[in-house]
Amino acid sequence: MKRLISFVAGIGLILLTLGVIIWQLQPKESQAQKRPLVIYNWGDYIDPALIKRFTEETGIRIQYETFDSNEAMYTKVKQGGTTYDLVIPSEYMIQKMIQEGLAEKLDHSKITGLEHIDPSLLDQSFDPQNAYSIPYFWGTLGIVYNDQLIDQAPQHWADLWNPAYKNQIMLIDGAREVMGLSLNSLGYSINSQKQKELDQATDHLYKLTPNIKAIVADEMKTYMIQNNAGIGVTFSGEARQMLDENEHLHYVVPPEGSNLWFDNIVIPHTVKNREAAYAFINFMLQPDVALQNAEYIGYSTPNLTAQAELPDEMRLDQAFYPTEEAKQNLEVYQNLGPKWLGIYNDLFLQFKMYPK
Repeated sequence: MKRLISFVAGIGLILLTLGVIIWQLQPKESQAQKRPLVIYNWGDYIDPALIKRFTEETGIRIQYETFDSNEAMYTKVKQGGTTYDLVIPSEYMIQKMIQEGLAEKLDHSKITGLEHIDPSLLDQSFDPQNAYSIPYFWGTLGIVYNDQLIDQAPQHWADLWNPAYKNQIMLIDGAREVMGLSLNSLGYSINSQKQKELDQATDHLYKLTPNIKAIVADEMKTYMIQNNAGIGVTFSGEARQMLDENEHLHYVVPPEGSNLWFDNIVIPHTVKNREAAYAFINFMLQPDVALQNAEYIGYSTPNLTAQAELPDEMRLDQAFYPTEEAKQNLEVYQNLGPKWLGIYNDLFLQFKMYPK
């Protein structure tokens, strides 16, 4: 009986030992794989296939959430209720987040692929040396027009005041954008902090009201595609999607000046899965990934290697990939601070309420 017990015990020990060995040989989940990577991005701003591919290649699950404005994103990150690992804010908001300690300084030794990024799009004033952010997409503010509804194509901001465009113009619902185009039309900076210039720009906008059909947000895309307006002032990425759906639409960036915008990847102060955050940044810097994303979204990619592989109709279109000379007249929105931002918003609201 004792022999039987010893034999059974021996078998049990052997099985236990084999179990331990098998457990040790099994691949272990890294810390990055155990916790999901929480990304907070604009709506419809990444190819969903890339989220799936990233998880397949790394084993890291993604929890993907979206916002519809920089201000909404900022509020959530500042409150800290959700532990976002990556966010995609615009330039002026990145500057604000840096100033308030809401963005984590990047460890560039953990980043690979930055050499693919267009040098002219790096080291911008809102984030010198890209210490806190990595370019994701970029573009301009310009004018979309319909050649079936407009006899004379607008080329400059001042053209929008043409009486022939009565009740034909849709404006994007943004204080910086609308105030900026009026400032540009008068030869001023879109970041003006001179009350006299801002008052002039507002008075100039009042004269534009007969030409305005509506001040809208995302719905402008549908209206323009369906020929409901002759002209729209919008961002280049939105324009790209309009042009793809309607062959009679065209996009121009006024040569006298406009906005050069950036949406960059930032690791916020709420980060919990830092290892996964860097893995995703490096994934998005891969040229084939950037190419796939650019073709899906339609916005301008900062990845020069990917840009070289784009279809000619996209790559050679200077409205979406302006020359270095043209970029010289483009300005990045600066964080104006609460005082001046409040003034811009108040003047824009007065303009919106001005009777036609």
